[in-house]
Amino acid sequence: MNLFTTIKGSMMEGFLPAGWNLEKMDQCIGASPEQISERQLHWHPDFHPVSCESMEAFNVYVGHEIAMLIKSARDRGEKLALILPVGPMGMYKWTVYFLKQWDVSASHVYGFNMDEWSDADGNTLPSTNPGSFQYAMEHAFYGPLGNLTVPESQRNFATKDNLPKYGDKIAALRAEGAKLGVVYGIGRVFHIAFWEPHFAEEYASESEWRANTHRVAARLHPLTIEQNAITSFKSRTTLIPCYANTIGPGLFLQADYAIGGADGTLGRGMMWQGLSLWTTLRYGTDPWVPSSYMPTIPGKLFFMHELAGPLVPDLN
Repeated sequence: MNLFTTIKGSMMEGFLPAGWNLEKMDQCIGASPEQISERQLHWHPDFHPVSCESMEAFNVYVGHEIAMLIKSARDRGEKLALILPVGPMGMYKWTVYFLKQWDVSASHVYGFNMDEWSDADGNTLPSTNPGSFQYAMEHAFYGPLGNLTVPESQRNFATKDNLPKYGDKIAALRAEGAKLGVVYGIGRVFHIAFWEPHFAEEYASESEWRANTHRVAARLHPLTIEQNAITSFKSRTTLIPCYANTIGPGLFLQADYAIGGADGTLGRGMMWQGLSLWTTLRYGTDPWVPSSYMPTIPGKLFFMHELAGPLVPDLN
């Protein structure tokens, strides 16, 4: 017995996104952890998964990669538009550490927070609320950089008024020669930012789906809310809004370079992100699986090695 043989008539029927091919997802999982790095035909030649043996290594590697992206742009005399997540977060202290060690200013960086919690009208939490993504970024990244930080006028947050301007702002920067970097995590339902899989049913074609730069007051999938209850809210589902403002594929798929992170281990063999990681790498591009597009972009996807499995029941 398994999900396939018992889903009909159950509460799971109709709960999962309609466009998911569950059998195909299951087939994405390799027979051994070592297979997770085997190159797939749809990967960009300059896309590379990077295994990390510990959380500390993960944070250092991702932080260093972001710092190098900032430093390299500065060395070339270029502006850098940088789309940033709140989650994972541990890498930011290392980005700050390396930039300070190298004495590299981020004054050429234009930061764009990829999403923010909202209500059904797109109104967001005040920036003084510790649950807001703006608060998190100010305290984890912009503030600790001190005199090397991104100027306040170059920091963008996903408010109802500002998010719709992201596309034009980034286009203007790229017209001046700026590169676009995207830092991302992978959701339980394979979202990038809060661009959820069920949005796919609203579009007549993939090209229409790919063109969308943002969504205000996006309706979140219940699994996304539960993911955040586990990872960020100490199990308190009641604290989490059911909507969010988010960038869309019209922005994150335009990246010149993308830095991804999958750190969803929970201890004692428990995890929430193993299936999400394998599916991201092997499913092939599909709007119902937004993260499936990230291997088509130059960059690195850092992941906790434990997520590679084997993804079988743990009886210990």
